[in-house]
Amino acid sequence: MKKTNFILNGLLALAIVLGFTQCAGNNNAATTSAPAAGAAGSSNMKIAFVEIDSLLTKYNFWNDLSEQMLKKEENIRTTLNEKGKKLEAEAREFDRKIQNNGYASRERAEQEQARLMKLQQELQELQQKLTSELAAENQKNSLELRDSINSFLKVYNQTKGYDLIISNTAFDNLLYGNPAYNITNEIVEGLNARYSPSAKK
Repeated sequence: MKKTNFILNGLLALAIVLGFTQCAGNNNAATTSAPAAGAAGSSNMKIAFVEIDSLLTKYNFWNDLSEQMLKKEENIRTTLNEKGKKLEAEAREFDRKIQNNGYASRERAEQEQARLMKLQQELQELQQKLTSELAAENQKNSLELRDSINSFLKVYNQTKGYDLIISNTAFDNLLYGNPAYNITNEIVEGLNARYSPSAKK
């Protein structure tokens, strides 16, 4: 489960970074109400960057979704652990009876062994099902996050008129940026002001 969780979190983080990069790239065109943008290749290009790690830490919408997913993951882990312990106890009891010749017949012992094997298979199938559902929900959440940021940037950039908004995650895309071009806090404040926990939009 830990390995699966690590993989899911890694994929989710990658999806978020790629999604944000796309939405930033799609929203850099200024509208008629925005200040005039610099011509391509000119020195007056208006550029800004957003630190994604910081945004995710401070964005209430994402924090709420993450908390919900953490609870679901904990519930899944608890359910699987409970069923796994019960199955282990039944398997130990089976072994004890086999060692002590506790079954009335060989056929009866084989029936019990088949039942335990079926329970083990059902547990594995349940784990796969719950893990797949969790992964699908993580993907859905990352799309909601991207759409939320995307729709905000459309409105935000109407008055700001940036030619380019770059996303940055732990120096993946940006090795250095003048702090004057860092609009992370401004974006977070705007997103949080617009976010309603009941609507989750």
